[in-house]
Formats: sequence, structure tokens, C-alpha cells
Amino acid sequence: MERMTGSAVRMEKMSKYIFTAPRWPSSLLILVILGFLIELLSRRLDPSYAWFGILGFIIPGVVALVLTRPMIVILSRQMTWNRSALLSVSCTLFSCLITLVGLIFIRELLILCYAISLGFIFGIRLLVLVSIADFRTSRMLLPAAIQSIAGWVGVSQILPGTFPVLAPVLLVFFGTGFSVLIWLIDRPLYRAFRIRGLEFLNAFIAHLTDGDKGMEDFFRGIGQEAWIPQVSIFLRRAGKKDIILTIPNVHPGPMGEIGGGNLPAILRSRFSEEMMVAHGCAPHDYNLVSQSEIDKIVEALDKTRSSLRWGNQASRPGRIGIGSVSLLYQRIGDTLLMVSTRSPDKTEDIDFGIGHAIICEGHRVTPHIGFIDAHNCLGDEIDVILPGTKTAHEYFTAAVTAMNRWTQEPLFPLKAGYAHIDLPYTRDEGIGDTGLQVLVTDSGGTTTAYVLIDGNNMAHGVRERIRDEVLTLVDEAEIMTTDTHVVNTISGKNPVGMLVSPDDLVPYVTEGVEQALADRGETDAAGSTAMCERVIIFGSDSIAQLASIVNTILVYVVPVSSGMLLLAVVLSVIAYMVIT
Repeated sequence: MERMTGSAVRMEKMSKYIFTAPRWPSSLLILVILGFLIELLSRRLDPSYAWFGILGFIIPGVVALVLTRPMIVILSRQMTWNRSALLSVSCTLFSCLITLVGLIFIRELLILCYAISLGFIFGIRLLVLVSIADFRTSRMLLPAAIQSIAGWVGVSQILPGTFPVLAPVLLVFFGTGFSVLIWLIDRPLYRAFRIRGLEFLNAFIAHLTDGDKGMEDFFRGIGQEAWIPQVSIFLRRAGKKDIILTIPNVHPGPMGEIGGGNLPAILRSRFSEEMMVAHGCAPHDYNLVSQSEIDKIVEALDKTRSSLRWGNQASRPGRIGIGSVSLLYQRIGDTLLMVSTRSPDKTEDIDFGIGHAIICEGHRVTPHIGFIDAHNCLGDEIDVILPGTKTAHEYFTAAVTAMNRWTQEPLFPLKAGYAHIDLPYTRDEGIGDTGLQVLVTDSGGTTTAYVLIDGNNMAHGVRERIRDEVLTLVDEAEIMTTDTHVVNTISGKNPVGMLVSPDDLVPYVTEGVEQALADRGETDAAGSTAMCERVIIFGSDSIAQLASIVNTILVYVVPVSSGMLLLAVVLSVIAYMVIT
């Protein structure tokens, strides 16, 4: 049985609710058109309603558009003009629809319908602003009410009598109802983690807007300490820069620059050697809560330098197929390096427990077991390989088979070459900051290319397309991705080869392999197994609970908000009857 990672999949599904606001002139144009349509209709139905569309819709909408952003900025929060305009035109549309009921069907209730529309858009604006700007309801009351207040002042000139008294009463009703709804949305997360859901949403919006990393404070609050092994291969060449191939068993997520989202590039920048950061066995539960946790990985890796045992021999590569799993293995010095894939079947995250079991089993032959998840074939869903499943058994069996050949494979002098190419593509196109790296080994006359692309998985068939070209230059090869999430601000699906054609990538890969072949030289190798202590990760229990609570909130928010809205309307009708 396989399951989807709760945190990743729920974030993936919720990303459909995130969109880019249109430019403010477009929103302003729509707002003015809506107001003039109401103006023309009201004049035609009753000349006494002249200026209703302008005073009741256009002017309030423009006032809200102009004043909302400055009022938010004064409170040291962020809001763009585009979002302010979109909120204003959306509320104008809601107000028009509600008012049309009284304007067309029940003329005698026009005052009530327009007053209800002012109360409703006040509640909507309050909910939106506490979500995207400031979670503290009290600070958002005035920015939320500005459009309704402007409408109340303007229309009081046209509809005297009960309206000037009715509208403020309805604003109180709807404001109270939406405030209670906001409290109900916040309460579950606060009780479970002592964090406020809307404050977290504020931090998320701030990250999307200006790269703010306030979300890391929330993740640290729910995180768990972990002791995580990290296997590396140090390669030393005379007269050339040393190389480190390292395999972190933490996940490079959750997204963008948050947590370990840019782990491969950051880890590479912290070492003077050429460093390739492959993907180990770790699902989203093993996301780092903040970038500062990377320091613990760097420190642990540096501590192993004093215990390195150098040798200059390696075996020829071998490949093992067990079920859907294909495993490339090679003994390099005192390290058994294994690169696993299921491509053309989907190849996604492997649970940490499986990788840890493989490492522990391998200690019977050598202290250093480097097991890489090639992460090179994206399926329709984001899946995790769990312990006890058929696929997990295939991974484990293939790895054990490679271990059993440890003493059987003949050893030869090792040559290694390296190449690094900065690809001319952006994060939005699925390519991370590190670009393309190639490590070529040559032992016993057999060449092997380990190609690593800084990206989050590969589109279906891309691995085969690239590998076929590489195999015209070397005897064996595997194409890997780092699983960096810097290419994913929201969605988890931006694989290598989706936006950039594989045909465009192939020339860069073959160039990298050719450079690495030309760079070959006599090489000493040493394995390293670091224990990264007290690394704070998301944790399986916390992230599952968090995802469950968020999912529950999404389920009950619709019926609860509907109930609140119905109650506010009923109270509005009662207030109208009392006042008139």
C-alpha cells in the first residue's frame, strides 16, 4: 500500500485557491461599469433613485480602493494596490447582486436589501483582511468597514428616513457574525499548537508577496527533534578541486526559500569543495523547519573529516532489477553507493524508515551506505513509499542484493571527473539554483555518469530520453534530481522537462558528461557517515495533525458561515421591522 503525504498533498490541493490579482486599472474599470449599470437601471425604474449607482457603488468602491492599502501599511502590514482593487470590485459586485433583489423584484424592500449588502461586504472585507493582512480582528475593523461607511454616507442623501439608522445596526450584526466565524476558524489550531491559523495564513501571504520567512516560526513551534544519518563520499584529486557527493536524509521542502526548500544550493555554498547534494530517503515529514537547521548538517559533516580513510579503488558499476525497482550500485573506496529509481513508474519520496533500514543492514559489509532516491519520474499524485509495502520490499531486496556483492566485485584504480553547468533556465521553469552537475567514475575501463539536475522530479519519460543520450558517451548512467522545492512556491508539480523541453536539456547534459570525461584523473575516495543531531523537522505526528485540523476547518467553515449569514439576515429583517 502507498499513501499520499498529507502535508504535501493538502498543500497541493489548496494551491488552487491561490491566484494573482489582476492589475488595479482593470478592477477599477469593472467597478465603474457595475456602478453605472446600477445607475442606469435605478434611474429608469424610479427617477427619485438618481445618483444611486454613483453614490452607493462607484464612490464607495473607489474610496475603499484608495484608502485600504494606506490604512494597512500604516499598521506595518503589506497589501498591494492590485489586491485592494480586487477586494473593492468584488465587494461592489456582491453589493450589486444583493441590491438588485430590492431594485427589481421587491421595490419596497430596497432599503433593507442595500443595508444588508453593506453589512455583508463589511463582513467579507473583514474576513479577507484578517486573512491576508493582519490576523488581529480589532485592527482590521476600520479598513474593512470603509466601503460600507462610504456607501452609508452617500445613500443616506437619497434614502432618508429609516436607512441612516438601519445600516449601522446591520453593520454591527454582520460584523459580529463574521468576527465569531473568524474566532471559530482560529480556535482549533490554537488549541492544538498554540498558533493562530489566520496568523499563519498572514505569514504565508507575506512569503508569497515579499519572501518573508515568518512561517518558519510556526514550523519550529510544531517541529520535532531528530537524529539523522547523512552519508557522503569525499573524492580527492591531485591539482584539482575536491568533490563531495552527499546524501541528506532530510527533505528539501516545504516550498520556496522556507525551511530546507533550497537545501541543495545552500549546502553546496557552505563548502569549499565541489558538492553534489543528492536526494536521500525522506518525505515531507522530514522538512527542516528553518534554514538555520542546515547549520547542524554542515557541522556534523565537517566533524567526519578527521576520520576519513582514503583509498584509490572502486568496482565496476552494476545494475539490479527487483520488481519495479532498478538499482545502480558501485563500490567507491569504503562506500557502497546505490541509486534507485522506478522510472518509467512514478519515483517519488521514500520513507525515512526504509532508508534507515537499508543503511543499518548495510553496516554488516561497510560503515558507509549511500542510498540515493533518484526522484526522477513524477506520477499523477504525490506518493510516498511506506515501510511494509510491496515497493518498499523491492527497494530493500535490491539494496541487500547489492550488499551481498560487496566482496565479489573486483576492484580497480579509480578515476573521477566532474562538471558543473549553470543552466539558462529559471526556478519558474523547474530548474533550481545549482543547475546541472555531473560526476563520472572510471574503474576497470568502465565509465559511469551520475547526472544530477537541481529540480523537483522529472516529467514522465524525461529520464529515459536524457539517459539514452548519455549512454552514447559512457557505459552506465543514472539521471537524478535534488528534489529542491525552491522551484515550488505553492504547487508541488513543476518537474524538470515539463516547461523546458527534454530536447533542449539534452545538449547541456551531454556537454556536462563530455566535460566530466575530459576532467578524469586519478582519485582517492573516502566514505563518511555523519549523525546530524537534534535537527528540528516537521515530524510525522505534528504535520499529520496540522493537515487534519486544516482539512476539518475547510469542511465545517462552509456550513458554519452559511448559518452565521442566515442568522444575520434574519436579525436584519427583524431590525427593519422594528425600525420601520
